[in-house]
Amino acid sequence: MGLREEKKRRTRALLADTATALFTEHGFERVTVADVARAAGVAVTTVFNYFPTKEDLFFDRQDEVVDRLARVVRERPAGDSPVDAVRAELLAGLDAGEPTYGLDPRAAAFWRTVEDSPALRARLLDLGERAEEALAAALAEEAGAPAGDPSARVVAGALAGAHRAALAEVRRGVVAGEPVAAVRARAGEAVTAGFGLLAGGLAGWPPARRD
Repeated sequence: MGLREEKKRRTRALLADTATALFTEHGFERVTVADVARAAGVAVTTVFNYFPTKEDLFFDRQDEVVDRLARVVRERPAGDSPVDAVRAELLAGLDAGEPTYGLDPRAAAFWRTVEDSPALRARLLDLGERAEEALAAALAEEAGAPAGDPSARVVAGALAGAHRAALAEVRRGVVAGEPVAAVRARAGEAVTAGFGLLAGGLAGWPPARRD
């Protein structure tokens, strides 16, 4: 990475960290982009150069989140089904403390901020829908089906929905102040059981390519 790219990376991280601290302390709606710029020691235009909206400042890793399930399915080991791949990635992320999964006591303030903000709740819903759309596109592509294939959408809905439900369980436990080990164990058991059921129902997906 060159010096310019490293400087941009550091600036982006500074802006995101500064914004998150302000949002969690004062509430998302009460903090302006100008407040973030002032606290970070930069111009307002600099903030917008990196983050087009205030919601982007809060969900600064949203592109990674949106792409994750599609990438996991595309890059899965030979012989694994999409269910296998998503389940394995989810369990590994829980074990490793993947930051975007929020399995950390410090994430409680982050998720309380989301709960208290209609704008952030709407953005979180949008991120889930975008991730599901990306997964559906990856599944349709693998099956050799047209973009928007209804079967791919249904399968993607089942997988993405189960993924969201597991992470919602993590959020509930963390916000309630439960021990991380207990939340991880309960979420892991739910993933194993729920994806086990999905595996039976989706064993034939994807079908042979229709080339």
